[in-house]
Amino acid sequence: MRFLDPQPGGVYVDGTLGLGGHSEEILSRSGPDGRVIAFEWDESAIERSTQRLQPYAERLTVIRRNFAELAMGLDELGVREIDGLLIDIGLSSLQLDIGERGFSFQRDETLDMRMDNRRKNSAQEILATCSEQELADIFFYYGEERQARPIAAAICRYRAEQKIETTKQLVSIVAHAVPRRFHPKKIHVATKVFQALRIAVNTELENLATILDDGARFLKPGAKFCVISFHSLEDRIVKRKFLSDELLDVLTTKPVMPSAEEVAENPRSRSARLRVAQKK
Repeated sequence: MRFLDPQPGGVYVDGTLGLGGHSEEILSRSGPDGRVIAFEWDESAIERSTQRLQPYAERLTVIRRNFAELAMGLDELGVREIDGLLIDIGLSSLQLDIGERGFSFQRDETLDMRMDNRRKNSAQEILATCSEQELADIFFYYGEERQARPIAAAICRYRAEQKIETTKQLVSIVAHAVPRRFHPKKIHVATKVFQALRIAVNTELENLATILDDGARFLKPGAKFCVISFHSLEDRIVKRKFLSDELLDVLTTKPVMPSAEEVAENPRSRSARLRVAQKK
């Protein structure tokens, strides 16, 4: 919020509404007449966040689209310029705790992983139809998983006998495919595979590239573009784009990390990285 600096009368875009925390703070700080246009493609998240933000309903517009469709959404509203843009890339607590769509390996759930249930390909379908090489590429490039090849091979052997439908099945396959000496010490052995599948299902990197290409041209001079990412792959993409975009000045030479106090209060923030650029 210090970088975004919401002001009365401003128009701000929250590209990832989620449960509404950022939008609530922007609306509170930009009162009495600041406006938030929020993008969110998870229907259940919209239902919960709009209830939370009911006190600000007159100043909030929610669009059921991914932030990659920023240009289309703003055009439909007749908005040509905005005073700030924030995107928070990653899963919301709703999707991890309540979603029951296979985002978390902590419980046995159906392997879906679609943030928008209107999308066609679920995690199940990717695991069932992609070739061994395609699966290995997904795990390596999207999850930076060094054991991508043996994991992909194990999945193909398993699916020849039985359909992979649940998180429990996938966790077991990964755990047995990776030799015990290569199991990471700080994270679960299946963490990177689940991350990679989620990214593939929701075309997250393609969506990120689109918003990074489109976002700056809607910002007024002096307006801020704030991006919170949660793993190095996304962070590198944001860093390179901010540095190469002639419309932007980078305000954060290094990503802003959460304080020890914030991590203690909210452990899920521990891997968050904030980068900020300003429209010239």
